[in-house]
Amino acid sequence: MEFLGFTLDVIGKLLVGFTAIMVHHRFLLEHKVDEFVFKTMQRERVLGVIGIILIIIGYILQVPGKL
Repeated sequence: MEFLGFTLDVIGKLLVGFTAIMVHHRFLLEHKVDEFVFKTMQRERVLGVIGIILIIIGYILQVPGKL
């Protein structure tokens, strides 16, 4: 049961992160923004992707201990 809770927690975090990245992407495509805002949003997007990758790596490293 602990493994299921852990897995659902990670899936939830990934969904929130992915959703935030997609909102940034959609905003950049549909709205006119100045160069400063554009660069800031690109940086945030990169950090979001790195965060998602770290969540996945952390999940993989912790799974053996949860089984």
